[in-house]
Amino acid sequence: MTTLMVRRPPFQIDASVPFQWQPSNPSFGLFGNAFTFLAVAFEKYIVAATREAMSRITDPDIAEEADAFLRQEAQHARAHRAHARAMIEQYPGLDDTFAAVNAAYDDLLEGEDVEFHLAYIANLEATFTPLFKMVFDNRRPLFEGGDERVGTLLLWHFVEAIEHRSSALLIHHHVTPDRWYRIRKAPKVFKHVAGIYEQVLAGFEQHVPLEDRHISTAAVGPSGLWLGEMSGRLPMIRRRRDRRSMLSHVPGPQLRTMVWRLAKSQTPNHEPTHESLPTWVDEWHAAFDANEDVTTYAGARL
Repeated sequence: MTTLMVRRPPFQIDASVPFQWQPSNPSFGLFGNAFTFLAVAFEKYIVAATREAMSRITDPDIAEEADAFLRQEAQHARAHRAHARAMIEQYPGLDDTFAAVNAAYDDLLEGEDVEFHLAYIANLEATFTPLFKMVFDNRRPLFEGGDERVGTLLLWHFVEAIEHRSSALLIHHHVTPDRWYRIRKAPKVFKHVAGIYEQVLAGFEQHVPLEDRHISTAAVGPSGLWLGEMSGRLPMIRRRRDRRSMLSHVPGPQLRTMVWRLAKSQTPNHEPTHESLPTWVDEWHAAFDANEDVTTYAGARL
């Protein structure tokens, strides 16, 4: 029997949320906004692909897990759509970017078979536990000072991504027993994801004025993130920088551990149940189970 729970926190996100919701760490603010645009399209893709795979699932336990997984993801898409609408209401040109991202995933769904879709989902979902563990272990410097309406939305989503960390791989391995299949498809998967991410950032750069973004989107592009973190740890370069990198507060050993675990997530025998988990996730679950308001930082026990 699946242990996944479908939750519907009443997030109150509207156009009063500033585009740069995290002025204390504007790189993380931009990353969160890009994550929202990607999340809506990707979660819809997950739901459609998992439903397509249901006829191939013969194990009742896997079928139950798949149903709970897609229902959780449908709630993520719903909540992030409100955030995307809030950004589009302020900057109508972003509607074209939003439409293009959704169209890209619609084209992918149409152009590939179900085995590829499940590999795509499994590959990407496998990266979330190492990434979000780092986020949760350093949550206060990332989230404090930001608009809690967006911050708590991200915290909820990240918590549930860790909760269902094994779901996508369980479904993939059931439908495609060849565990090397998703590894062979990984370069194509991550090239596609990177392309969509860059497309979102290009839309932000074009339609949102710099004074509202606070920084160039290049700072959170695929190369900008890595270069920023590496150069930010070199004393001579750090002294010349006028702004700290997104993860400047994260100790180097933690970043290296995250990168190592990201690499391990793309190996054929990766098993998410054995991963090191952030202890704070239990605090969030305890708050939700106690009916505390997890749409606030105080309620979510940030």
